[in-house]
Amino acid sequence: MHPGMSVSYQGQLRCKARHIRSGMELTTDAPPDNNGKGESFSPTDLLCTSLATCMITLMGITAEKKDIEIGRIEAEIEKSMASDPRRVGGIAIVIKIENRGYSEREVSILENAAMTCPVAKSIHPDIQLDIKFVYE
Repeated sequence: MHPGMSVSYQGQLRCKARHIRSGMELTTDAPPDNNGKGESFSPTDLLCTSLATCMITLMGITAEKKDIEIGRIEAEIEKSMASDPRRVGGIAIVIKIENRGYSEREVSILENAAMTCPVAKSIHPDIQLDIKFVYE
C-alpha cells in the first residue's frame, strides 16, 4: 500500500493530517459541543469544506476546458448537525462568483460542474444540501 495521506492522534481530541506527496499538514480538533477545544477544523467541518473546495475546483477545471474566463470565486459554508446518530444533517453553501458577463449556457456549464463534483457525488442523500450561486 502506498498511502496518499496519513493521520496521527496528538492527544486531547486533536489529530494532525499530512498529505504525503506535498508534506502539507492540517490539524483537526473536536468541536466544543463534543468535548473538544474547537481551535481548528473539526472532521465534519472538513467534510463541508471539502464539498465547497471540490465544487470550486471543478468549476475551474471545466472553465479551462471550455475556455470560459473565470475570476474570483469564494464560498461561505454553514453546517448543521443532526443527532441519533450524531452526523452532518445539512450543508449550506453560497458560492460567490465574480460576474464576467457569463451567458446562460456558461452559467449552466459552471453550475453543473460544481453540482456534479466527486465530493457532491459522494455525499449521503440524507444530508440536505442548500447550494446557491451568486454572481456579483
